[in-house]
Amino acid sequence: MFENLSEKLERSFKVLKGQGKITEINIAETLKEVRKALLDADVSYKIAKDFTTSVKEKALGQNVLTSLSPSQLMVKIVHDELVLLMGGDESPINTKGSPAIILIAGLQGSGKTTFSAKLANYLKTKKSKKVLLVADDVYRPAAIEQLKVLGQQIEVEVYTEEENKNPVNIAKNAVEHARNMGHNIVIIDTAGRLAVDEEMMKEISAIHSKVRPQETLFVVDSMTGQDAVNTAKTFNDILDFDGVVLTKLDGDTRGGAALTIRSVVKKPIKFVGIGEKMDALDVFYPNRMADRILGMGDIVSFVEKAQEQYDEEESRKLQKKIAKNTFDFNDFIKQIAQIKKMGNVKDLMGMIPGMGKMMKNVDINDDAFKGIEAIIQSMTPFERENPKLINGTRRKRISDGSGTTVQDVNRLIKQFEETRKMMRMMTTGGGKQALRAMKNMKN
Repeated sequence: MFENLSEKLERSFKVLKGQGKITEINIAETLKEVRKALLDADVSYKIAKDFTTSVKEKALGQNVLTSLSPSQLMVKIVHDELVLLMGGDESPINTKGSPAIILIAGLQGSGKTTFSAKLANYLKTKKSKKVLLVADDVYRPAAIEQLKVLGQQIEVEVYTEEENKNPVNIAKNAVEHARNMGHNIVIIDTAGRLAVDEEMMKEISAIHSKVRPQETLFVVDSMTGQDAVNTAKTFNDILDFDGVVLTKLDGDTRGGAALTIRSVVKKPIKFVGIGEKMDALDVFYPNRMADRILGMGDIVSFVEKAQEQYDEEESRKLQKKIAKNTFDFNDFIKQIAQIKKMGNVKDLMGMIPGMGKMMKNVDINDDAFKGIEAIIQSMTPFERENPKLINGTRRKRISDGSGTTVQDVNRLIKQFEETRKMMRMMTTGGGKQALRAMKNMKN
């Protein structure tokens, strides 16, 4: 996500390195490169030009502090302008109502149905809401079945009337059902079209008038770039929706839609889809996104994801085991399970400041832990609890059982011992020693 943009912006700031101060002459080349980076990211020429003009005005009007270099000051100004371009503050979803009704709209293939289920999962798990999903796409038979499958997966009720071909009546009946059954939230997945047309707009407007939703969200495929922005504008001119959802932001996208849709449509981005899994949905924070674009990471989101998997009692037990040097492979595999629940490993690493650049050309598969898990699962309970007693014969048996080599087993045991040593140093206050140990660790 935004890898090319991040790299090109970083190169543009290097022009100012070694300069004593910002001048109109030395800033010109930097802003030229910034503008090119934005255009390559599929930002419209007018917005890219307005953006660099604003940056220039602010940069020339500031004195460079002795503690900052011109390039550092430029990074800060560009960061602040990116935040403003993307909306400034996050825009929370409105869930007030009895029930609150959320209408989902968008073109066919934009990811509406998957997003509807992800949103239901988000509101259920993170906001403790009782959600009803409504299959209101009467034109694409697979849409109803898809929503039913996803609803089962996240254990959320899906309302369907498969013989009814009137989407307005289905939506009205679903809201009544939700009131009777005590649902807090109703999410209505409507039909999409291949393009914004009169028939589509009449239908969505009729549903909107009948159910009067608290939120109308327009879902766009971020991989379509400026086409996504133009479609959102056309749709908003007719329906006046409340917010935008960008899907497939983890794909081969240049990021132009995320950067410019707010300034064109004048509506906030509320969520971004970052994968296929049901928990691969993030609230859109302009400040955090600007951090990631400029290679600063997103440590707040990283900590939040970690806290979601955090168990205070388990943490206390683990800390005691580390202090007593009894941390074993059973604990190790539990920690791996928690990391996997946090999401894609490469994306997580990218949230740590400075790691995004290092991970650029590193391909980390979602199944990266499978080999490690196979080795640990091939150990006996005794071996997991007593790693130091795993001798050559045991290592051969473990490698045969896990479909790996003895070298793989040796490497894992060595890395485990180094990890255990480092964790003990951190727990007992040997911070400097731990840092030295981390430098010596491989992979």
